[in-house]
Amino acid sequence: MFATRAVRVFAYGSPVDMRKGFEGLSALVRLGMSQDPLSGDLYLFVNRHRKRAKVLLWDGTGLCLYAKRLERGCFAALWKSAGGSASALSLTITELQLFLEGSALVGKMPLSPPPLSRKDLAIAVSTL
Repeated sequence: MFATRAVRVFAYGSPVDMRKGFEGLSALVRLGMSQDPLSGDLYLFVNRHRKRAKVLLWDGTGLCLYAKRLERGCFAALWKSAGGSASALSLTITELQLFLEGSALVGKMPLSPPPLSRKDLAIAVSTL
């Protein structure tokens, strides 16, 4: 995985059938999240029982699909209810790593400070 905050991570806001592969998950990104699966961003999907997760990303030469199955416990719930909307939840790379390790706090509260914008950087430089 990438270790930079420049890469954005979006979590699909509803449970997903983990039998879906590249095409099915790409369609969810395009139609369900209104995103481009070839953007270089990472897209996280979790099944209903929250035991399995997949991450879809474009590495510049093709789509990559990473999968994880927890042997104990379950992943954090990234959706409000089983019938909730499929809106995307934005995460940082650090939050994605914590999520994949089984942290229960991901999606419940911000775990990372928001990234600095160009405006924030311009203010910081001008005060030096």
